Amino acid sequence: MFTTSTYQNRRQALQNKISGGILLFLGNIENPINFEHNTYPFRQDSTFLYYFGLAVPALVGLIDLDENKEIIFGREATIDDLVWTGPQESLSDRAARVGVTETAPISSLAEYIGRAIAQNRTIHFLPPYQSANKLLLSELLNQTPSQLQPSVSLIRAVAQQRSIKEAQEVAEIERAVAVSTKMHLLTMQLAKAGMKESELVNAVQAFAGNQDCALAYPPIITVHGQILHNQVRSNILKNGDMVLVDAGAETAIGYAGDLTRTFPVAAAFDSRQRDLYQIVLDALEGARAQLRPGVSFKSVHLHAAKILVEGLKAVGLMKSDPEEAVQNHAHTMFFQCGLGHLMGLDVHDMEDLGEQYVGYTEDNPKDTQTFGLKSLRLGKPLEAGFVLTVEPGIYIIPELIDHWKATNKYSDFVNYAELEKFRDFGGIRLEDNFLITPEGHQLLGPDLIKTIDDVESYRARYV
Repeated sequence: MFTTSTYQNRRQALQNKISGGILLFLGNIENPINFEHNTYPFRQDSTFLYYFGLAVPALVGLIDLDENKEIIFGREATIDDLVWTGPQESLSDRAARVGVTETAPISSLAEYIGRAIAQNRTIHFLPPYQSANKLLLSELLNQTPSQLQPSVSLIRAVAQQRSIKEAQEVAEIERAVAVSTKMHLLTMQLAKAGMKESELVNAVQAFAGNQDCALAYPPIITVHGQILHNQVRSNILKNGDMVLVDAGAETAIGYAGDLTRTFPVAAAFDSRQRDLYQIVLDALEGARAQLRPGVSFKSVHLHAAKILVEGLKAVGLMKSDPEEAVQNHAHTMFFQCGLGHLMGLDVHDMEDLGEQYVGYTEDNPKDTQTFGLKSLRLGKPLEAGFVLTVEPGIYIIPELIDHWKATNKYSDFVNYAELEKFRDFGGIRLEDNFLITPEGHQLLGPDLIKTIDDVESYRARYV
């Protein structure tokens, strides 16, 4: 946890942005896997962590703006609990650690909210994503889950505040990225023909655990990098394959790292892999050069797409004018997703609040229709204090080739005859994490190797 004053100051700053009513922050519960007492690993809600700091299940934080109160609702451990879990900190002691002086039983929350509703006071809450919290809100507000309307003013205030990272948050993210970097180097050391992808997954998970970290998300470690969020881990590594590793650590207080590298199973890339890898690396470096306050991330995304098209044209996979190709979205044959996203307490920071509030502005709303752009999580102008990923890629998806080739889609820009020779190619992604500074940007964590020469030199030591 951070200092007590950190959480007090965050809550006070939030209160200054909302005119009145009650701010309700629902912590997460332990969710069962297959029966009640066999649960998934607990992860606290990130906004609850941001304002109340306690990674304990079944807590509710309440800020009463009209009565100038802060209350944490929860339950005290019973003697039966203590038999199974050992001594537990009291609810009041936990609350004191984050500067809250008043606590109450969770059973009294309904009465408190009911009294406020009877007084026609506004109950502000964020979009619930756990089923238990949807049901809790439904009961508290006497509405069906489909009737629940989260507070847009609270969403906007939270998103604005959490987007600008404090120095201590940046330091924590740097720790996560440093562990993530070592996880990636480990995969480059271990990967050999004949291994299963799952062996690499197990290795990075064990390494993160040994650094007192969790995984920030289920890692993607695959020889089929064209499948963007591939969770299959049963494939066997073969010479001629590339391994795409998208993996990040999460620190004990919840801050994430998110890195991707792609490397050959053999000691060196083959000629096709080298050509396309260099194009992706050029796009990463070209996008990085654009990062500074005031620049819209959507423009950075389109700039990276143009670099990809220029490179793909040079190797014969695309044709015509690169600028025109990007304007017509023809690059999405190869780059179907967004260039990056905000990162912090969530690897996709605040995604539960809604991309239209977190990644975009009212003046520049998200494009939810255009293939490629609808997957861009961040499009708004960058600000000093943002932490984000930049992750260009080339993904050659046979099913997409067949689907678009059948209707001659983008035939003015895509060289389908040459592309057929690459059907078995797979995918390449490279991803780094950056802080936007007043002067420009800062790479977070150690600079994980990514040039062709550095990757091949490193791999040659272990293959």
